Amino acid sequence: MARFTFKLPDIGEGISEAEIVAWHVKVGERVEEDQQVADMMTDKATVEMESPVSGVVVELAGEVGDQVSIGAALVVIEMDGDVSAEEAPALRSDEPAELKVAPASAEQVEVAQQYEAENPGVDVAASSPSPPRGASGRSSPRDDLNRAGHGSPDAGRGEGGASTSVPLANPVQPLSPEGEREKKSVLASPAVRARAADLGVDLSQIKAEGDRIRHSDLDAFLRYGGAQGYQAPHASNARADEAIKVIGMRRRIAENMAASKRAIPHFTYVDEIDVTALEAMRADLNANRGGRPKLTLLPLLIVAICKTIPAFPMLNARYDDEAGVVTRHGSVHLGMATQTDAGLTVPVIRDAQDRNVWQLATEIVRLAEAARANKLAPSEMGGGTLTVTSLGPLGGIATTPVINRPEVAIIGPNKIVERPIFVGDEIVRAKLMNLSISCDHRVVDGWDAASFVQALRKYLETPVLLFAN
Repeated sequence: MARFTFKLPDIGEGISEAEIVAWHVKVGERVEEDQQVADMMTDKATVEMESPVSGVVVELAGEVGDQVSIGAALVVIEMDGDVSAEEAPALRSDEPAELKVAPASAEQVEVAQQYEAENPGVDVAASSPSPPRGASGRSSPRDDLNRAGHGSPDAGRGEGGASTSVPLANPVQPLSPEGEREKKSVLASPAVRARAADLGVDLSQIKAEGDRIRHSDLDAFLRYGGAQGYQAPHASNARADEAIKVIGMRRRIAENMAASKRAIPHFTYVDEIDVTALEAMRADLNANRGGRPKLTLLPLLIVAICKTIPAFPMLNARYDDEAGVVTRHGSVHLGMATQTDAGLTVPVIRDAQDRNVWQLATEIVRLAEAARANKLAPSEMGGGTLTVTSLGPLGGIATTPVINRPEVAIIGPNKIVERPIFVGDEIVRAKLMNLSISCDHRVVDGWDAASFVQALRKYLETPVLLFAN
């Protein structure tokens, strides 16, 4: 029998490692040739890894979220379907783990023995599964103690020392000093103690009718305890805490945003723009679009940006801070922040300056659908020179977007609202939108950002200019 080590291939230019974002097989499972075994994420894309051989999975490289270097072992496969006896234990993932029970403390033994003495003939763990009994048909006190959860090193051993699976029923928890004092001063069965603990009742406050506190005493306290200021706890509507490992796209976003904020001295400029005429023109275009896609504000904004950028080349740039070089790009490769189930993705519209408003609308729809289906090509996810981020109808009054490093600027249109404004001496209804721009202050000055937005305003407030050469 032969083992085949499937090493992580070179899945992208300049990639030295990839992150495991999903396993599709387990150790011990059989895989067929070309069957998908894992999803690996690089800085640019998620790649599906397929097994080159058929066989049984013997080893996996790690857990979801781990990094695997190019050329390192990803999956080890036993190519013969018949697994040897020596290797079988390692492959049997469904075999239950051996039960290990901690020895009982002296206090736990004392509590169990005291309860048995007070309740002759009562099996402390009658409600829990027990190991096989001896020849007499009666379990020993030690067996009763084990079944109650007060384990010993031999817990789970039946006749002849054979190992059996013994679930723990109501295991005794370690006691705090206050709890130890309560155990010594108050007599009550484990069931009464558990019920009182669930209700948040201090047993030392309950008066017993007999020599120990019974359920009836607890019931009486609950009925009349309100007069003493006790209130039964209400069920909480809060959800349970949930720990989520940060992996895959979410981790890439976290790393990129942290690097951007750490390395780039951001500043944000916000100005208000009257888009009343722009919205009216957009409505007219949509009413006569025929079979073309419906226009949102975004394609019109991109046209305005592309017409404004030539006068402000410092904004359409990438800054290599390690080399100390700023590259001002002639073409506008516009990043478009897109929300997906996996997190924020930024596909890039290539040569946006050469596309008309309808072509931009079509490309926006295509890239957004590909991003949400995780089908973007690597060339569609990198090389942007400027980014636009928009929350659409969810947009707030103003945003302070984080720059998509190594770019030096990001533009964020905000929500359109209707408000009255003065036009001369008259008050008229207007559609207004705040426009945000965040810039890298190492490359772009505040004057440049403000001047750019003022030039952009001219196209947005006089939208006929968007279609003029």
